Amino acid sequence: MGEVEGLESQKGFLKRHWEGYKEFWGERFSFLDSYSRFIKLDKPLPSWSSADVEEFIASDPVHGPALKTAREAVKFGAVGSLVGAVTTAGWTWKYSRSPHGAALSFGAGAVFGWTFGQEIANHYLQLYRLDTLTAQAKFMEWWQNKVEGRP
Repeated sequence: MGEVEGLESQKGFLKRHWEGYKEFWGERFSFLDSYSRFIKLDKPLPSWSSADVEEFIASDPVHGPALKTAREAVKFGAVGSLVGAVTTAGWTWKYSRSPHGAALSFGAGAVFGWTFGQEIANHYLQLYRLDTLTAQAKFMEWWQNKVEGRP
């Protein structure tokens, strides 16, 4: 009997810890709840164009400017990524002449450069003052309504 009780308490221990981890990570990724209604569709939404995004920006005076600023921030990340990738790969090639090292440096520099570019955009464009997540979710809702023919 003692072994069965030990297994049951161990399952309870693991289950309690799993629930704790689930709650912990659920709080950290709660922003995904804003997108879950667009991810779990029966039929996926079709792709949109830049013209569609511009139409939304012009039509929504509340969320349009936030979305426009968020789109501008992507340019900072892209430039940072390009600069980071080229410079780190260049330095690696200059000092080691290692093709695989230069390739790895190119990838790592792109990631680090993107991050650095996004930080610059965050401060320069003051993204911390905007609710870009809601603006993106509102665009997705607008696009879904437009595709389905709802007003």
